[in-house]
Amino acid sequence: MDNKEKELREVQMLGLKLPTDPRWVNLAEKGLEEILTDHAYCEQKAATACISLIQAFPEKEEMVRELAPVVTEEWGHFRMVLSEMDKRGLRLGRQRRDEYVNQLLQFQKKGGSREERLLEKLLTCALIEARSCERFRLLSLHISDPALRDWYHKFMVAEAGHYRLFIDLAKRYTGEAIVRQRWREYLEREAEIMKGLELRGDRMH
Repeated sequence: MDNKEKELREVQMLGLKLPTDPRWVNLAEKGLEEILTDHAYCEQKAATACISLIQAFPEKEEMVRELAPVVTEEWGHFRMVLSEMDKRGLRLGRQRRDEYVNQLLQFQKKGGSREERLLEKLLTCALIEARSCERFRLLSLHISDPALRDWYHKFMVAEAGHYRLFIDLAKRYTGEAIVRQRWREYLEREAEIMKGLELRGDRMH
């Protein structure tokens, strides 16, 4: 099995239908301040997403207790990115429009029962975490700075855990068969979104 086949196989373990263009790492490395800025805001938005789920569905007590530490972890990741930027003399830029996430949000089914709305939110979060995991993995393998390779590996491991948690929560509250079907639809749509987006090194997604 050559490297390209191995990369594809590992991506498919996350369920993703389309691997990231290998040129993305080189583009990201050329604009480290830009990709770190986007990474920082992604961590901030991940914490906010968990808080929103807790606020919207407080009756899901197990979910509330499992997401509460994720909020702390994601905010800790935001601080880790800021610290890394400080070490390198880089500045946090302005938050940018996240076209990838916006298109995923547009794919969510509107209306329906509370459980159906929860499912849409959990699967969206799971997909964002899965794509982030895949991209952190690429950075952990291919970025030239050895310290950053180790640093990104930690994020990769964390995102993989978050992805699994969101999928598990969706199955717990909705049922495995329903989750499996809707997840397939999300994965197909995500691949279409990825094909349509410009390849940019200043974006995590």
